[in-house]
Amino acid sequence: MNQMNSPLIRIGVFYDGNYFLKISDYYYFQHERKARISLEGLHEFIRHQVAEDEDTDVRLCQITDAHFFRGRLSATEARDKDRLFHDRLLDDILMNLGITTHYMALKTRDGRLQEKGIDVWLSLEALELALHKSFDVIVLIAGDSDYLPLVKKLNTVGTRVMLLSWDFKYTDFKGENRVTRPSQQLLDHSTYPVLMHEVIDERLAKNDPLIEDMFVNTPEPAPYSPAAKPVRPTGPTAAGPVGTVGISTIKNLKNGFGFVVMPPNNLFFSYADMAEGDFNDLREGDWVEFTVGRNHRDEDCARNVRKVEAPQFDEEEENSSEEEEHESASSRY
Repeated sequence: MNQMNSPLIRIGVFYDGNYFLKISDYYYFQHERKARISLEGLHEFIRHQVAEDEDTDVRLCQITDAHFFRGRLSATEARDKDRLFHDRLLDDILMNLGITTHYMALKTRDGRLQEKGIDVWLSLEALELALHKSFDVIVLIAGDSDYLPLVKKLNTVGTRVMLLSWDFKYTDFKGENRVTRPSQQLLDHSTYPVLMHEVIDERLAKNDPLIEDMFVNTPEPAPYSPAAKPVRPTGPTAAGPVGTVGISTIKNLKNGFGFVVMPPNNLFFSYADMAEGDFNDLREGDWVEFTVGRNHRDEDCARNVRKVEAPQFDEEEENSSEEEEHESASSRY
């Protein structure tokens, strides 16, 4: 195809939101890259990939519409689960990039929040917009076989489908195996199936700038202002009422979650509870400062977590502690 005489390739991008966020979490917590996916960088990758598959100039490949579909907690539930800040942060990113958002309330079934109807809504919108806006290529960021009817219908109306999908597995912080794998039928019926996990790993190894730009290189903003420093801490402080500032060490970390040593029940925290710094920079045994809070189960947890220097124990306090241990030992004989 003659590149200079090629018509504009109109691209519509459709996100299964929770699928995309799961992928982004994987690269932030599990993958060696330890960074979230940049939507702006992903869109640039899409333009170049479409240009390659359509055998045309990348300047003629333009994303004219992008839509993000996701089930979302109510304001009250998001507040109770400390999700309000991160939901608003995501909204800001999508808004600044001109991505249209479509939210559907999550429903509680059998005691669990479930997303129902998002795939149908996305499919209807994608098909309608493909017809009315004459997309040449629709990029679907999803992996569920529920989208197969959409792909088949787009094929019948002459719209090419590029499917961006990932295949990976890992063990979460509860020790449970998690698997993300695209539907084979979805891959088979897509015009341009792109196995993103392979593309990213292969081209990261070659320091491909297009792939490097697909990741966010700045730390995530903290949802809380830095907590006030405790007065001259000399060791682990016991958890007190909500709002109490404490200092202790991290017992363990895994997949975006961790526990602060605080007998008898260690305090749970997640990446969303960081007051400053990057969760991925924490290590087991690090000293952290935190504020005692309550989670949605009305259990103690750690909020406003930030890494601090190990406290210095005074010589008098160490001697006093040794004397107490000696007296305690003597009393047993």
